[in-house]
This record gives sequence, structure tokens and C-alpha cells, in this order.
Amino acid sequence: MDSVLGTHNLASTMIDPQLLRDNPELLKDSARRRGEDEHVIDELLAVDQRKRAAQTHYDELRAQQKILSKQIGPLQGRSRKDPTNEDVRAQLDELMLTAGVLAEQVKAADAQTGSLTSALKALWLQVSNVVDPRSPVGGEEDFVVVSTHGTPRDFTTEGFTPRDHLELGGLLGAIDVERAAKVSGSRFFYLTGIGALLELALLNMAIAQATRYGFIPVVPPVLVNSPAMEGTGFLGQAAENVYRLDADDAYLVGTAEVPLAAMHADEILDAEALPMRYVGWSTCFRREAGSHGKDTRGIIRVHQFDKVEMFVFTTPDEADAEHKRLLAWEQEFMDALEIPYRVIDVATGDLGSSAARKFDIEAWIPTQGTYREVTSTSNTTQFQARRLGIRTRKDGAPAPIATLNGTLCAMPRMIVAILENHQQVDGSIYVPEALRGYLGQDVLAVRP
Repeated sequence: MDSVLGTHNLASTMIDPQLLRDNPELLKDSARRRGEDEHVIDELLAVDQRKRAAQTHYDELRAQQKILSKQIGPLQGRSRKDPTNEDVRAQLDELMLTAGVLAEQVKAADAQTGSLTSALKALWLQVSNVVDPRSPVGGEEDFVVVSTHGTPRDFTTEGFTPRDHLELGGLLGAIDVERAAKVSGSRFFYLTGIGALLELALLNMAIAQATRYGFIPVVPPVLVNSPAMEGTGFLGQAAENVYRLDADDAYLVGTAEVPLAAMHADEILDAEALPMRYVGWSTCFRREAGSHGKDTRGIIRVHQFDKVEMFVFTTPDEADAEHKRLLAWEQEFMDALEIPYRVIDVATGDLGSSAARKFDIEAWIPTQGTYREVTSTSNTTQFQARRLGIRTRKDGAPAPIATLNGTLCAMPRMIVAILENHQQVDGSIYVPEALRGYLGQDVLAVRP
């Protein structure tokens, strides 16, 4: 491990600043595609120019200080040897006066540079990653369906009306939201009995698949500091959904993506070790701000849940291919669970700030008569790595890194999909063959 930066020296931008200087219109176009304020780019460019000018002025003053210091040193030596030499004393006094004035100028220039640096960082935090030009433009409903897999069951032909996951969970003794509400409030839940075993089976199945493809399993911390949360892009537009512990100046993560990305903050990664693939299991916490009235029944949209997350560090030129691989591994998991689903290319206005492109996998939910997101995968290009100070080496020089993430299994939503799609007329649940070895049961029986 080759550490290059202290935590107080994290990179101040999430996008290559040269892109701002060479092609600000590209950043503006990306902002427009996202539905964000493009005028931030103009302000950013102006502050960047002022900051660079201030930095140049500071550097010039410091160079003058060094020259002056070299002149003062010998005169001080001569003055000590011959205190009566009035010419030397006069020259020294004049230079010391100049040095005092210069010191004040350096102090002022340093303060101005620092102020502009802070302003520049604040503006960069308002700029999302540059969107992939292939991403469909628009809002949440403007996604493009990439592919559809499996056929939803026709329960009418089978002769019964499907129960929703909450009713099924009650019959199985698997889900308890009423007692959770008593203990923690709304949008919390207990998984009990077979429900808890089902989650653990999904966890083991997901980890087994990921390690089979070379992912290193990780159980990361779920309480992180500000640089980790900010560096991954979760203190911008996503901040309203983050739980913050004020007394500790720390945050509960909404995804293992955060600690997995920050694990290599301030490091230069060995190019020969790339791609570096991790699979993390963690509990996740989300406020679900702005979701009032949405999915209030059951365990689809909750404040606390467990999730298995894939995370990859690779080179920028390999990121697109790696994105396709992550999606393929997620589809393999869905296929194994025998759940009908579709893949969508998420529209620009629905992307997280760090994602350049994102694919969602949506499972068919029979009682809702629609597809609902259960996993996703995002290519965040160099956005997070730059902010976290993560690089590699190419031809002996520091080179950029790209990061990608993919949810392999968000347990509550996958449990919803399994219960609803594999239910039988008596309320029991057919267990997909791929899951049986991890669960030890072929059928989840209704409690007597």
C-alpha cells in the first residue's frame, strides 16, 4: 500500500478540473440532462480562474521571500562579524523592512487562496458526475427497458387470488411489522423464524456467488466519518436520507458502497491488482425522506435493512465492460431465484449524483401488478475515486481509477419478490432449487 495523502488533503473535486477548463459546455450539458442548474458551472469556472490567479500570486510572493531570505542571511552574518559597519547595517535594515511588508502580503495572499479553495470545493460539491451520453434523458418515468426475463404467473388461471408479502409473512410467522412499530416506529420490521432463516440463506447464496467470481468478502463498518460519506457523493442531493449522529460527527451508511469505496481512500493501488473486487454485507439505514405515502405497507421501503453489495476498483477504460459484468452477475442471481424481472436503463434525472450510468433490475410483484426495483448497478467512473484520493500508477506516474457498485441482494425486497411470486394456494412458499441448499427446505410451510 502506497499512501499519498492525509485525510485533511482529500481531493477537492469529483471531476477532473481540466475538463471544466477545457470543455465547460460538456458539464453544462450534463447538468441539463440531469435537470440540474447549469449556471453553477459558470460560477465554478469563474471561481476556479480566480483561485488559480490567487495561487499564482501567492507562489510569486513566496518566491520573492525565498530570494530575500538568501540576501538577508549573508548580511546578518557580516553584521555579526562587524557590528560597526554602517553600510551593512543599513542594507540589512532595508531588507528586513521589505521582508516584513512581504510577510504581510504572503499572509493575505494565503488567506485569499484558502478562501477561494473553500468556495471552489463547496461549488464542486454541487456538481454531479458527467452522465453517460447513452443514458436516457428525463425523469423517473423516462427509463428505457433493456430486456424482460421470465413470465409472470397467471393466478386467475391457477384459480386463486395472490396474497401480498405481508399477509404471507404473517401466515408463515416470518414478518412482524406491528411489534417493530411498537419498538422502533413505522417502516421497521422483525424477521422471525423462517423469515430470519430466509434472509440468512439469501446472504449465503449471494456471498457464495460473488466469491465464486473472485470477489473478496467484507463485513465493513456501518458508522463512517464525513470524508467517507462526502467522498462517495452522499452528502449532496442524498443528504436528506442520511442518518447523522451529531454527538459523534458520524453517519450511518445507507449502503456498503460507502465504506467499501472509502476503504482505499488516500492510496495508490497496484495496477497489477486491478480490478479489485469486494462484496460487502451490511445493515443499511435510510430516512426515506420524501417518500410519504409510498409503499407504506410491508417491507419494500423501510428505514433499516440488510444488503449484499458488490464494489469494484478498476481502470477507466475497463469501467464500461465491468459495468456489464456486474449487471450480468445480478441477472444470474435473479435467474437462480426464478423470479420474473426486467432490466431498465435509468433516466438521467433519476441517477444518483455519483452515477454516470445506472441499470436497475425490477422484479415482478404480483399483488401490485408491476415491476419494482430490487437491485441496481452504477458506473461512477472517476467521480468517487478522485474525491477519495484513490489512484493507481501508469508508466510510473499517478493515474486515475474508476469505481463501480452493484447490489447483488437487498434482502427485504428480495424476500417480497420470493414470497409473492412463489406462493401456493394455501399460503405456503415454493423454494427455488438454487436456494434450497442454503435454506434446507423445499417449501416454506404455513404455521399450524
